[in-house]
Amino acid sequence: MLRTCVVTTVCLSALAACSRAAPPPTPVVALPAGEFVDLSHTYDANTIFWPTAETFTLTKVADGETPAGYYYASNNFAGSEHGGTHIDAPVHFARGHQTVDQIPPDTLIAPAVVIDVTEASAKNADYQAGVEDLARFEQQYGRIPDGSMVVIKTGFANRWPNAQAYLGTAERGDAAVARLHFPGLHPDAAKWIVENRRVKMLGIDTASIDYGQSKLYETHRMLYSHDVPALENLASLDRLPPTGTLLIALPMKIGGGSGAPVRVVAVIPK
Repeated sequence: MLRTCVVTTVCLSALAACSRAAPPPTPVVALPAGEFVDLSHTYDANTIFWPTAETFTLTKVADGETPAGYYYASNNFAGSEHGGTHIDAPVHFARGHQTVDQIPPDTLIAPAVVIDVTEASAKNADYQAGVEDLARFEQQYGRIPDGSMVVIKTGFANRWPNAQAYLGTAERGDAAVARLHFPGLHPDAAKWIVENRRVKMLGIDTASIDYGQSKLYETHRMLYSHDVPALENLASLDRLPPTGTLLIALPMKIGGGSGAPVRVVAVIPK
């Protein structure tokens, strides 16, 4: 009897130890099955930046065999936060609001709705997507869901990297800003969005969420004062359906940054 108790005690102790050593596996959270589409332009010598911003440079540090016999490559890079495919943090136009590193991670992943204004933008480079465009979308596809990203498709991404066609001017410097011509989101539409829909972020396939001729950047100011950041210079929006796409936009986490380069990926369900 004593022997049985000892054996039982030993077995129970072993089972307890095994239980502690091998907890149940954690469930894996998978992305939706579908096609992955890169919505980002490459950073290189052809990357388009605001006329007054420092452009992208890549300086080679090493590229070759080391004395120890193995290959090694390394570079330095530099450029403005606001160029190429990038994110504007709210602090960019709203004092005291979120910097890049303060944007909550769940803001950066969301289903997208794509507002197509390519026809109007082709006719008028200064077109501003308005409340009527948002209303037309909702009439056709339903209410813009809470927690979504609103993406404005102008078709201007197809003009990249031709700065003259994309920006309206290839000139650089302060004087060139007055010559910018590209579509954006009208301030009234930005106001309607923040007052009537709870969206996580905005995005556009031009150099600015405000149109090129803006002087006061009212769309920036409206969105960012409500901590709604924006993605600018998006690519390949012509591959996205109006609804149903998951967007993942993960920027470089720059402490105190007003913006940052971002790799934006869309998952289009099968």
